[in-house]
Amino acid sequence: MAGNSLGTLFRVTNFGESHGPAIGAVIDGCPPGMALAESDIQAQLDRRRPGTSRHVTQRREPDVVEILSGVFEGQTTGTPISLLIRNTDARSRDYRNIAETFRPGHADYTYWKKYGIRDPRGGGRSSARLTAPTVAAGAIARKWLQQEHGVVIRGYMSQLGPIPIPFESWDAVPQNPFYAPNSGIVSQLEAFMDQLRHDGDSIGARIEVVAEGVPAGWGEPVYDRLDADIAHAMMGLNAVKGVSIGSGFDCIAMRGSEHGDELSPDGFLGNHAGGVLGGISSGQPVRVSLAIKPTSSIRLERHSVNKANEPVMVQTLGRHDPCVAIRATPIAEALLAIVLMDHALRHRGQCGT
Repeated sequence: MAGNSLGTLFRVTNFGESHGPAIGAVIDGCPPGMALAESDIQAQLDRRRPGTSRHVTQRREPDVVEILSGVFEGQTTGTPISLLIRNTDARSRDYRNIAETFRPGHADYTYWKKYGIRDPRGGGRSSARLTAPTVAAGAIARKWLQQEHGVVIRGYMSQLGPIPIPFESWDAVPQNPFYAPNSGIVSQLEAFMDQLRHDGDSIGARIEVVAEGVPAGWGEPVYDRLDADIAHAMMGLNAVKGVSIGSGFDCIAMRGSEHGDELSPDGFLGNHAGGVLGGISSGQPVRVSLAIKPTSSIRLERHSVNKANEPVMVQTLGRHDPCVAIRATPIAEALLAIVLMDHALRHRGQCGT
């Protein structure tokens, strides 16, 4: 299966299945000499880990990462870094009833049509379980970016279903399971999710990711624009159906006199462009917004077909996130870190800085 690697000079290859013995990643191109321990990676994996609140899947995976190669005496060697995360709480029996059918909105049908075979256990390769290695690889990238360039990457949820979440403070984000930047709205979000789980249904959400401290000059037009590569990476995240940079779709209703960020001797007077102009970073914060669809795996019965193309009713059992976006913030941060580090190395390779 092609399409499992991301990046050019900093390249991440993801492997494994949801209910296989393990999942992981191979990172090629990390510069030598950076201090790296499993604890650096584990801190980010713990933010994404399932079973951390009643609002997410209750699959109990410790997501303990093992570094198999590429690190010697606590430092990266410049050779491929292999990371392994063992699956310990898979319940494959939960998926017996869908082995011959297709869940609406899921990748079951398309995987079967493409390959003629599919792993129905937890979605196999299409499962959001495979975002754990992405977070692990992103932890390495974000550490290097912070040390070499002072880049800080943070994210938050700005909308849960019909509920907008006004930004109040970054301090509130790690204090609740939604990564909401507003402590006063958490009880409303919890009540909404409790009712949603009771209904057996799911909901979508919007995630914002911001990278501050990105130097001007990263990006390779015309086809390897920084914003294009960011969008490409973000669309590789399960359930993402829309990506915007800066003002995004809001620019439709804006005039050029409003959207074009004016400059002064002290810098830009706005950031509607989201930190990218002509595909190259402007030195402003890089801002990305993601639209994440409702979880496809729900308890409600839905119309579908089986492998014989006969009509059936499908009910998905097992343990699933009623809103996959709740755990998506650390993943989106990791993807942004991977793209930024790749472009940092590409810029250094061409321009020497």
